Amino acid sequence: MKNNILRGLLVVIVVGLIAWVMLKPKFDRYLMISSLFTGAEQYDNFPRSAELFPHSTMPAATNPQQFPRAASLNLPSGFSHQGQTYETQAFLDATDTAALLVLKDGEIVYENYWLTGGPEVNWLSMSVAKSFVSATLGIAVDEGFIKSIEQPITDYVPSLAGSAYDGVRIKDVLQMSSGARWNEDYSDPESDVMRFAEIFALGGSLNEFTATLQRQRQPGTYNQYNSADTQALAMLISQATGRSLTDYMTEKLWLPMGPENDAYWMLDSEGVEMAFGGLNATARDYAKLGELFRLKGRRDGRQIVPEAWVRASVTPDAPHLLPGDNPNSDYVMGYGLQWWVPEGTEGAFSAIGVYNQFVFVNPTRGTVIVKLSANNAYATDDEIAGDSELATFSFFRTINKAIQ
Repeated sequence: MKNNILRGLLVVIVVGLIAWVMLKPKFDRYLMISSLFTGAEQYDNFPRSAELFPHSTMPAATNPQQFPRAASLNLPSGFSHQGQTYETQAFLDATDTAALLVLKDGEIVYENYWLTGGPEVNWLSMSVAKSFVSATLGIAVDEGFIKSIEQPITDYVPSLAGSAYDGVRIKDVLQMSSGARWNEDYSDPESDVMRFAEIFALGGSLNEFTATLQRQRQPGTYNQYNSADTQALAMLISQATGRSLTDYMTEKLWLPMGPENDAYWMLDSEGVEMAFGGLNATARDYAKLGELFRLKGRRDGRQIVPEAWVRASVTPDAPHLLPGDNPNSDYVMGYGLQWWVPEGTEGAFSAIGVYNQFVFVNPTRGTVIVKLSANNAYATDDEIAGDSELATFSFFRTINKAIQ
Protein backbone atom coordinates (compact mmCIF):
# COMPACT_ATOMS: atom_id res chain seq x y z
CA MET A 1 0.00 0.00 0.00
CA LYS A 2 2.79 2.37 1.01
CA ASN A 3 4.70 1.57 -2.19
CA ASN A 4 1.59 2.29 -4.29
CA ILE A 5 1.19 5.69 -2.63
CA LEU A 6 4.86 6.50 -3.24
CA ARG A 7 4.59 5.42 -6.86
CA GLY A 8 1.46 7.57 -7.24
CA LEU A 9 3.22 10.59 -5.77
CA LEU A 10 6.18 10.01 -8.05
CA VAL A 11 3.88 9.91 -11.08
CA VAL A 12 2.20 13.14 -9.99
CA ILE A 13 5.58 14.82 -9.51
CA VAL A 14 6.88 13.65 -12.89
CA VAL A 15 3.69 14.72 -14.68
CA GLY A 16 3.83 18.06 -12.87
CA LEU A 17 7.44 18.61 -13.91
CA ILE A 18 6.67 17.75 -17.53
CA ALA A 19 3.68 20.10 -17.51
CA TRP A 20 5.82 22.86 -15.96
CA VAL A 21 8.54 22.43 -18.57
CA MET A 22 5.92 22.57 -21.33
CA LEU A 23 3.90 25.45 -19.94
CA LYS A 24 6.63 27.61 -18.38
CA PRO A 25 7.60 29.37 -21.64
CA LYS A 26 3.96 30.36 -22.21
CA PHE A 27 3.67 31.42 -18.57
CA ASP A 28 6.80 33.60 -18.87
CA ARG A 29 5.44 35.17 -22.05
CA TYR A 30 2.16 35.90 -20.35
CA LEU A 31 3.93 37.52 -17.39
CA MET A 32 5.84 39.85 -19.71
CA ILE A 33 2.86 40.81 -21.87
CA SER A 34 0.59 41.32 -18.88
CA SER A 35 3.17 43.56 -17.20
CA LEU A 36 3.39 45.96 -20.16
CA PHE A 37 1.97 49.45 -19.63
CA THR A 38 1.39 48.87 -15.93
CA GLY A 39 4.34 50.88 -14.64
CA ALA A 40 6.41 47.73 -14.10
CA GLU A 41 10.08 48.00 -15.04
CA GLN A 42 10.82 46.44 -18.43
CA TYR A 43 14.57 46.82 -18.90
CA ASP A 44 15.09 43.16 -17.96
CA ASN A 45 12.44 42.02 -20.45
CA PHE A 46 13.22 44.04 -23.58
CA PRO A 47 16.68 42.55 -24.23
CA ARG A 48 15.47 38.95 -23.83
CA SER A 49 12.34 38.87 -25.97
CA ALA A 50 13.97 36.29 -28.22
CA GLU A 51 14.40 34.03 -25.18
CA LEU A 52 10.75 34.32 -24.24
CA PHE A 53 8.99 34.17 -27.61
CA PRO A 54 9.15 32.06 -30.76
CA HIS A 55 11.24 33.97 -33.26
CA SER A 56 12.89 33.98 -36.65
CA THR A 57 16.43 35.18 -37.24
CA MET A 58 17.94 37.73 -39.61
CA PRO A 59 21.67 36.97 -39.52
CA ALA A 60 24.60 39.34 -39.25
CA ALA A 61 26.40 40.18 -42.47
CA THR A 62 29.61 38.31 -43.24
CA ASN A 63 31.23 41.68 -43.97
CA PRO A 64 29.31 44.10 -41.73
CA GLN A 65 29.31 47.87 -41.93
CA GLN A 66 31.18 49.24 -38.93
CA PHE A 67 30.77 52.93 -38.32
CA PRO A 68 34.10 54.70 -37.80
CA ARG A 69 34.57 56.80 -34.69
CA ALA A 70 35.16 60.53 -34.75
CA ALA A 71 35.99 63.01 -31.99
CA SER A 72 33.79 62.35 -28.99
CA LEU A 73 30.75 64.50 -28.37
CA ASN A 74 30.06 65.83 -24.91
CA LEU A 75 26.32 65.63 -24.40
CA PRO A 76 24.71 68.96 -23.50
CA SER A 77 24.20 69.17 -19.74
CA GLY A 78 20.56 70.06 -20.23
CA PHE A 79 17.88 71.16 -22.65
CA SER A 80 14.59 73.02 -22.73
CA HIS A 81 11.19 71.79 -23.76
CA GLN A 82 7.99 73.85 -23.69
CA GLY A 83 9.45 76.29 -21.22
CA GLN A 84 10.76 73.60 -18.87
CA THR A 85 14.44 72.89 -18.29
CA TYR A 86 15.61 69.26 -18.19
CA GLU A 87 18.93 68.00 -16.87
CA THR A 88 20.25 65.50 -19.41
CA GLN A 89 21.28 62.65 -17.14
CA ALA A 90 18.11 62.97 -15.09
CA PHE A 91 16.07 62.76 -18.32
CA LEU A 92 17.98 59.68 -19.47
CA ASP A 93 17.44 58.07 -16.08
CA ALA A 94 13.77 59.00 -15.92
CA THR A 95 13.07 57.41 -19.31
CA ASP A 96 15.04 54.24 -18.43
CA THR A 97 17.47 54.80 -21.30
CA ALA A 98 19.45 51.70 -22.21
CA ALA A 99 21.30 53.00 -25.29
CA LEU A 100 22.14 56.34 -26.87
CA LEU A 101 24.05 56.43 -30.14
CA VAL A 102 24.80 59.54 -32.19
CA LEU A 103 26.19 59.52 -35.74
CA LYS A 104 27.49 62.54 -37.60
CA ASP A 105 28.10 62.02 -41.32
CA GLY A 106 28.24 58.28 -40.75
CA GLU A 107 30.71 58.41 -37.86
CA ILE A 108 30.01 57.61 -34.22
CA VAL A 109 30.44 60.75 -32.13
CA TYR A 110 28.68 59.42 -29.03
CA GLU A 111 27.79 55.93 -27.78
CA ASN A 112 26.77 54.90 -24.30
CA TYR A 113 24.74 52.19 -22.60
CA TRP A 114 22.97 51.89 -19.26
CA LEU A 115 20.84 49.38 -17.36
CA THR A 116 20.72 46.15 -19.39
CA GLY A 117 21.77 47.73 -22.69
CA GLY A 118 25.04 47.09 -24.52
CA PRO A 119 26.64 47.29 -27.97
CA GLU A 120 25.71 43.67 -28.74
CA VAL A 121 22.41 43.61 -26.86
CA ASN A 122 19.28 43.15 -28.95
CA TRP A 123 16.46 45.45 -27.85
CA LEU A 124 12.75 45.19 -28.59
CA SER A 125 12.04 47.95 -31.10
CA MET A 126 8.29 48.25 -30.63
CA SER A 127 6.97 50.43 -33.49
CA VAL A 128 10.40 51.26 -34.90
CA ALA A 129 9.77 47.95 -36.68
CA LYS A 130 7.08 49.67 -38.76
CA SER A 131 9.67 51.76 -40.60
CA PHE A 132 11.63 48.60 -41.48
CA VAL A 133 8.46 47.05 -42.89
CA SER A 134 7.79 50.15 -44.99
CA ALA A 135 11.31 50.16 -46.42
CA THR A 136 10.93 46.50 -47.34
CA LEU A 137 7.61 47.20 -49.03
CA GLY A 138 9.26 49.95 -51.07
CA ILE A 139 11.76 47.42 -52.37
CA ALA A 140 8.96 44.99 -53.27
CA VAL A 141 7.24 47.74 -55.25
CA ASP A 142 10.50 48.57 -57.04
CA GLU A 143 11.01 44.91 -57.94
CA GLY A 144 7.54 44.71 -59.48
CA PHE A 145 5.91 42.38 -56.98
CA ILE A 146 3.45 45.19 -56.30
CA LYS A 147 2.47 47.29 -59.31
CA SER A 148 1.41 50.42 -57.47
CA ILE A 149 0.53 51.57 -53.97
CA GLU A 150 -2.54 53.17 -55.53
CA GLN A 151 -4.00 49.67 -55.86
CA PRO A 152 -6.33 48.20 -53.24
CA ILE A 153 -4.48 46.03 -50.75
CA THR A 154 -7.07 43.31 -51.31
CA ASP A 155 -5.80 42.90 -54.87
CA TYR A 156 -2.90 41.05 -53.21
CA VAL A 157 -4.35 39.95 -49.86
CA PRO A 158 -7.76 38.38 -50.58
CA SER A 159 -8.08 37.22 -46.96
CA LEU A 160 -8.76 40.88 -46.07
CA ALA A 161 -11.86 41.02 -48.29
CA GLY A 162 -14.90 41.92 -46.23
CA SER A 163 -12.78 43.62 -43.56
CA ALA A 164 -11.98 47.29 -43.01
CA TYR A 165 -9.21 46.91 -45.62
CA ASP A 166 -11.44 45.76 -48.44
CA GLY A 167 -10.75 48.03 -51.43
CA VAL A 168 -8.46 50.37 -49.45
CA ARG A 169 -5.44 51.81 -51.23
CA ILE A 170 -2.09 50.42 -50.10
CA LYS A 171 -0.96 54.03 -49.73
CA ASP A 172 -3.71 54.77 -47.21
CA VAL A 173 -2.64 51.76 -45.15
CA LEU A 174 0.97 52.94 -45.30
CA GLN A 175 -0.09 56.38 -44.08
CA MET A 176 -2.10 55.09 -41.11
CA SER A 177 -5.24 56.33 -42.83
CA SER A 178 -6.97 53.05 -43.58
CA GLY A 179 -10.22 54.10 -41.91
CA ALA A 180 -10.31 50.93 -39.81
CA ARG A 181 -11.96 51.11 -36.41
CA TRP A 182 -9.13 50.80 -33.91
CA ASN A 183 -8.21 51.67 -30.32
CA GLU A 184 -4.45 52.02 -29.65
CA ASP A 185 -4.89 52.91 -25.97
CA TYR A 186 -2.09 51.10 -24.12
CA SER A 187 -3.60 51.87 -20.72
CA ASP A 188 -6.86 50.06 -21.59
CA PRO A 189 -6.51 46.26 -21.25
CA GLU A 190 -9.55 45.82 -23.49
CA SER A 191 -8.22 48.03 -26.32
CA ASP A 192 -7.56 46.56 -29.75
CA VAL A 193 -3.80 46.94 -29.47
CA MET A 194 -3.70 45.15 -26.10
CA ARG A 195 -5.88 42.32 -27.41
CA PHE A 196 -3.54 42.20 -30.41
CA ALA A 197 -0.55 41.83 -28.09
CA GLU A 198 -2.25 39.14 -26.02
CA ILE A 199 -1.98 36.81 -29.00
CA PHE A 200 1.67 36.41 -28.07
CA ALA A 201 0.82 35.35 -24.57
CA LEU A 202 -2.17 33.14 -25.27
CA GLY A 203 -1.65 32.03 -28.87
CA GLY A 204 -3.52 32.86 -32.03
CA SER A 205 -3.06 34.49 -35.41
CA LEU A 206 -2.16 38.15 -35.92
CA ASN A 207 -3.30 37.97 -39.53
CA GLU A 208 -6.70 36.53 -38.61
CA PHE A 209 -7.17 39.26 -36.01
CA THR A 210 -6.33 41.92 -38.59
CA ALA A 211 -8.98 40.51 -40.94
CA THR A 212 -11.69 41.01 -38.28
CA LEU A 213 -11.41 44.82 -38.24
CA GLN A 214 -14.31 46.87 -39.54
CA ARG A 215 -14.42 50.31 -41.13
CA GLN A 216 -15.01 53.48 -39.13
CA ARG A 217 -14.06 56.28 -41.55
CA GLN A 218 -13.58 56.94 -45.22
CA PRO A 219 -10.04 55.78 -46.05
CA GLY A 220 -7.51 58.51 -46.81
CA THR A 221 -9.19 61.22 -44.76
CA TYR A 222 -7.97 60.84 -41.17
CA ASN A 223 -4.58 59.91 -39.71
CA GLN A 224 -5.29 57.43 -36.91
CA TYR A 225 -2.38 55.44 -35.56
CA ASN A 226 -3.20 51.76 -36.01
CA SER A 227 -0.71 48.93 -35.48
CA ALA A 228 -2.92 46.54 -37.43
CA ASP A 229 -2.26 48.63 -40.55
CA THR A 230 1.39 47.54 -40.39
CA GLN A 231 0.39 43.91 -39.90
CA ALA A 232 -1.72 44.24 -43.06
CA LEU A 233 1.35 45.57 -44.90
CA ALA A 234 3.37 42.55 -43.77
CA MET A 235 0.61 40.33 -45.12
CA LEU A 236 0.91 42.24 -48.39
CA ILE A 237 4.68 41.71 -48.59
CA SER A 238 4.36 38.00 -47.91
CA GLN A 239 1.49 37.47 -50.36
CA ALA A 240 3.06 39.54 -53.13
CA THR A 241 6.56 38.04 -52.89
CA GLY A 242 5.59 34.52 -51.90
CA ARG A 243 8.09 34.69 -49.05
CA SER A 244 7.97 35.39 -45.33
CA LEU A 245 8.68 38.91 -44.12
CA THR A 246 11.84 37.63 -42.44
CA ASP A 247 13.11 35.92 -45.56
CA TYR A 248 12.43 38.77 -47.98
CA MET A 249 13.62 41.53 -45.63
CA THR A 250 16.81 39.64 -44.81
CA GLU A 251 17.84 39.39 -48.45
CA LYS A 252 16.65 42.77 -49.71
CA LEU A 253 17.14 45.17 -46.78
CA TRP A 254 18.79 43.68 -43.72
CA LEU A 255 21.94 42.10 -45.19
CA PRO A 256 22.52 44.94 -47.70
CA MET A 257 22.61 47.36 -44.72
CA GLY A 258 25.58 45.42 -43.33
CA PRO A 259 24.32 44.43 -39.85
CA GLU A 260 26.91 43.60 -37.21
CA ASN A 261 24.67 41.27 -35.18
CA ASP A 262 21.83 38.83 -35.65
CA ALA A 263 18.35 40.27 -35.25
CA TYR A 264 15.09 38.54 -34.37
CA TRP A 265 11.43 38.80 -35.27
CA MET A 266 8.93 37.68 -32.64
CA LEU A 267 6.44 35.21 -34.13
CA ASP A 268 2.85 34.33 -33.32
CA SER A 269 1.73 30.74 -32.90
CA GLU A 270 1.23 30.51 -36.68
CA GLY A 271 4.86 31.46 -37.33
CA VAL A 272 3.97 34.96 -38.57
CA GLU A 273 6.06 37.98 -37.64
CA MET A 274 4.80 40.61 -35.20
CA ALA A 275 5.37 43.17 -37.93
CA PHE A 276 4.03 46.12 -35.97
CA GLY A 277 6.61 45.93 -33.20
CA GLY A 278 8.44 42.62 -32.84
CA LEU A 279 11.87 43.35 -34.30
CA ASN A 280 14.83 42.93 -31.91
CA ALA A 281 18.19 44.39 -32.95
CA THR A 282 21.15 46.34 -31.60
CA ALA A 283 21.48 50.12 -31.45
CA ARG A 284 24.16 50.17 -34.14
CA ASP A 285 22.05 48.08 -36.49
CA TYR A 286 18.97 50.23 -35.91
CA ALA A 287 21.19 53.19 -36.79
CA LYS A 288 21.95 51.59 -40.14
CA LEU A 289 18.37 52.11 -41.29
CA GLY A 290 18.56 55.76 -40.23
CA GLU A 291 21.86 56.20 -42.04
CA LEU A 292 20.47 54.48 -45.13
CA PHE A 293 17.54 56.91 -45.21
CA ARG A 294 19.82 59.88 -44.51
CA LEU A 295 21.70 58.86 -47.66
CA LYS A 296 18.46 58.59 -49.65
CA GLY A 297 18.46 54.80 -49.70
CA ARG A 298 22.06 54.27 -50.80
CA ARG A 299 24.99 52.48 -49.19
CA ASP A 300 28.46 52.31 -50.75
CA GLY A 301 27.11 53.37 -54.13
CA ARG A 302 24.32 50.78 -54.15
CA GLN A 303 20.67 51.84 -54.17
CA ILE A 304 19.02 49.57 -51.59
CA VAL A 305 15.74 51.41 -51.02
CA PRO A 306 14.50 53.45 -54.01
CA GLU A 307 15.23 57.16 -53.54
CA ALA A 308 11.68 58.10 -54.50
CA TRP A 309 10.39 55.76 -51.77
CA VAL A 310 12.66 57.33 -49.16
CA ARG A 311 11.43 60.78 -50.15
CA ALA A 312 7.77 59.74 -50.03
CA SER A 313 8.30 57.96 -46.71
CA VAL A 314 9.24 61.17 -44.92
CA THR A 315 6.89 63.59 -46.72
CA PRO A 316 3.35 64.16 -45.43
CA ASP A 317 1.52 64.69 -48.73
CA ALA A 318 -2.10 65.27 -47.69
CA PRO A 319 -3.80 67.67 -45.27
CA HIS A 320 -4.62 64.98 -42.69
CA LEU A 321 -0.95 63.98 -42.50
CA LEU A 322 0.55 67.40 -41.75
CA PRO A 323 2.22 68.10 -38.39
CA GLY A 324 0.81 70.59 -35.90
CA ASP A 325 -2.67 71.14 -34.54
CA ASN A 326 -4.49 69.04 -37.11
CA PRO A 327 -8.21 68.22 -36.64
CA ASN A 328 -7.88 65.27 -38.99
CA SER A 329 -5.04 63.57 -37.13
CA ASP A 330 -4.81 61.97 -33.71
CA TYR A 331 -1.27 63.24 -33.02
CA VAL A 332 0.67 66.46 -33.30
CA MET A 333 3.42 65.00 -35.50
CA GLY A 334 3.09 64.54 -39.23
CA TYR A 335 3.17 61.17 -40.94
CA GLY A 336 4.64 59.71 -44.10
CA LEU A 337 4.93 56.05 -45.06
CA GLN A 338 5.33 54.56 -41.56
CA TRP A 339 7.71 57.36 -40.52
CA TRP A 340 6.97 60.31 -38.22
CA VAL A 341 7.68 63.87 -39.34
CA PRO A 342 7.90 66.52 -36.60
CA GLU A 343 7.43 70.23 -37.20
CA GLY A 344 10.59 72.03 -38.24
CA THR A 345 12.59 73.40 -41.13
CA GLU A 346 15.49 70.92 -41.25
CA GLY A 347 13.70 67.95 -42.79
CA ALA A 348 14.01 65.71 -39.73
CA PHE A 349 12.06 62.48 -39.44
CA SER A 350 11.96 59.54 -37.08
CA ALA A 351 10.94 55.98 -36.44
CA ILE A 352 9.32 55.83 -32.98
CA GLY A 353 8.33 52.97 -30.71
CA VAL A 354 6.45 52.98 -27.42
CA TYR A 355 8.54 53.02 -24.24
CA ASN A 356 10.65 55.62 -26.09
CA GLN A 357 12.51 53.86 -28.90
CA PHE A 358 13.82 56.21 -31.59
CA VAL A 359 15.74 56.26 -34.85
CA PHE A 360 15.90 60.00 -35.48
CA VAL A 361 17.37 61.45 -38.68
CA ASN A 362 18.29 65.04 -39.47
CA PRO A 363 19.61 65.06 -43.06
CA THR A 364 20.33 68.79 -42.95
CA ARG A 365 22.83 68.33 -40.12
CA GLY A 366 23.96 64.86 -41.23
CA THR A 367 22.95 63.16 -37.99
CA VAL A 368 21.31 59.93 -36.92
CA ILE A 369 20.38 59.38 -33.27
CA VAL A 370 19.23 56.09 -31.76
CA LYS A 371 17.71 55.99 -28.29
CA LEU A 372 16.55 52.67 -26.84
CA SER A 373 14.58 52.81 -23.62
CA ALA A 374 12.23 51.05 -21.22
CA ASN A 375 10.37 54.08 -19.91
CA ASN A 376 8.16 52.48 -17.28
CA ALA A 377 5.98 55.59 -17.04
CA TYR A 378 4.69 54.84 -20.52
CA ALA A 379 0.89 54.48 -20.66
CA THR A 380 0.45 55.00 -16.93
CA ASP A 381 -0.43 58.53 -18.01
CA ASP A 382 -1.16 59.38 -21.66
CA GLU A 383 0.00 62.98 -21.21
CA ILE A 384 3.33 61.90 -19.72
CA ALA A 385 3.87 59.36 -22.48
CA GLY A 386 3.19 61.83 -25.29
CA ASP A 387 5.26 64.55 -23.69
CA SER A 388 8.24 62.22 -23.23
CA GLU A 389 8.32 61.71 -27.00
CA LEU A 390 8.14 65.43 -27.76
CA ALA A 391 10.69 66.19 -25.03
CA THR A 392 13.03 63.64 -26.61
CA PHE A 393 12.84 65.52 -29.90
CA SER A 394 13.84 68.70 -28.05
CA PHE A 395 16.75 66.73 -26.58
CA PHE A 396 17.79 65.52 -30.04
CA ARG A 397 17.63 69.06 -31.44
CA THR A 398 19.89 70.23 -28.64
CA ILE A 399 22.35 67.45 -29.43
CA ASN A 400 22.31 68.48 -33.10
CA LYS A 401 23.17 72.05 -32.17
CA ALA A 402 26.07 70.83 -30.01
CA ILE A 403 27.67 68.93 -32.90
CA GLN A 404 30.17 70.95 -34.90
